[in-house]
Amino acid sequence: MKNRRMFWRIVEEIEASIANGEYAPGSRLPPERELAEKFDVSRPTIREAIIALEVREKIEVKTGSGVYVLQSVATNNPANKINAFELTQARALVEGEIAALAANTITEEELVELNKTLIMMENKSYVEEADEMFHQIIANATRNGALIKSFQNLWALRASSQKIITDYDSVCSKDNKKTLDEHTSIYKALAANDASEARLAMHKHFNRLINVLFDTVEAQALEEVRRKNSEKRDLYSIDNLVNRLG
Repeated sequence: MKNRRMFWRIVEEIEASIANGEYAPGSRLPPERELAEKFDVSRPTIREAIIALEVREKIEVKTGSGVYVLQSVATNNPANKINAFELTQARALVEGEIAALAANTITEEELVELNKTLIMMENKSYVEEADEMFHQIIANATRNGALIKSFQNLWALRASSQKIITDYDSVCSKDNKKTLDEHTSIYKALAANDASEARLAMHKHFNRLINVLFDTVEAQALEEVRRKNSEKRDLYSIDNLVNRLG
């Protein structure tokens, strides 16, 4: 959580700098090294922030040239209205195929690193970091730059709006044991070089996340109904009316 907050803080600060004109449209952001020094964070954290800013269409990364600020985009762009359900569905589709491909290309060294993330989750230490590492290792194991980039963009979308952040936090804070069990099933399928089982295990993982999201949204909706009914009950209560009239 700490790393995600740090990365999200940097995204917000750079966006604020763009909004106040410090970084004008068409201008180039400072190099990664300078940004890391400015925000006193690691360069990988800056890279995550840059990916998020690119997904949010604030900047454009030009290979060999640098990172440039884009003109403001229309607020009605469908890409700006992505919700947690769409994101999770997209991740299931993409990461299911990533897992299937990785089952045939993953190395023993990567399996060792993957297992370390399971131990971290079991010990409940840096759970969210372990979750990201788990999925990143699998994506890297495909040796496919386009799929790795797709994974990184989808992961960055988790922090693309406050609503998605809130929804994902409500899911990630629950059922660590189930997440660990699902990750273990994916790990075993990859270790067995079973592409079909790896895809299926990844789909099962995301299917549960979607169902938990629905349960959370439903609970929030019910709570809102209760709150409004309580307000109406107080408003129309005869006892309250008598008290107000004295």
